[in-house]
Amino acid sequence: MDSQQFHRISKALADPRRYEILSRIAKCRELACSDVRGEIPITAATLSHHIKELVNAGLVEMRREGQFAHMRLRRKVWREYLSQLGKL
Repeated sequence: MDSQQFHRISKALADPRRYEILSRIAKCRELACSDVRGEIPITAATLSHHIKELVNAGLVEMRREGQFAHMRLRRKVWREYLSQLGKL
């Protein structure tokens, strides 16, 4: 993992709401955006912004199925981030 991605991930996780969203995604193999919207009291636009940040950081991948979007944690990237963090 290069230092740019490490910093993007750190920045993305600094937001408590994004960390909460990532935690919910990590508990499932795959999670629908609509399920997150039902569990967390935020607007669709705000959720979209947070997901975009997690995707841009490389932590989450999106899969579209018609009008639905499904998210999955990129576990290899997460493990690499934790390994890099452990070296500090």
